[in-house]
Amino acid sequence: MNFFAYLFQDWSANRQNFKAQLVLFLFRLVQVFNRYTITKIIFYPYLVLYRYFVEWVLGIELPRKLTVGKGLSLYHGQALVINKSTVVGENCVLRNSTTIGHKKLADGTFSGCPRIGNNVDIGANVCIIGDVTIGDNVIIGAGSVVIKDVPADCIVVGNPARILEKKK
Repeated sequence: MNFFAYLFQDWSANRQNFKAQLVLFLFRLVQVFNRYTITKIIFYPYLVLYRYFVEWVLGIELPRKLTVGKGLSLYHGQALVINKSTVVGENCVLRNSTTIGHKKLADGTFSGCPRIGNNVDIGANVCIIGDVTIGDNVIIGAGSVVIKDVPADCIVVGNPARILEKKK
């Protein structure tokens, strides 16, 4: 893949949203620097600056080790928290106040992290917690708490999330 195309792969998904374009450009750049030990050493100041600016100033936790497909779209990215072990597919939408990560189990260990399919639209204030799989083409309504697997092509809402409608 062309280096510049890689850095700008989320640009068109965030038209008219300069903040999201900037955050995702910085995120893709930090992923490039994170690939090799030598680039981590050379660009260590950038890694620190990224963490300070994106996480502390803007309040968007997109860890450098996070796996995200192309075309990620951020709507009002404030208070967005994603665990570094989460896998997010292509062309997904994330909104403000969303938390995606593992949960602490009864024995004190932590579960796996969510795996989110392609073309998933996640509403504001959604929690996706634990070792769950979200299928492709899913819409998760605002304020939902997802703690179980969600099949492809459906709309889920509520706390705990339940299937409201199958799309196909």
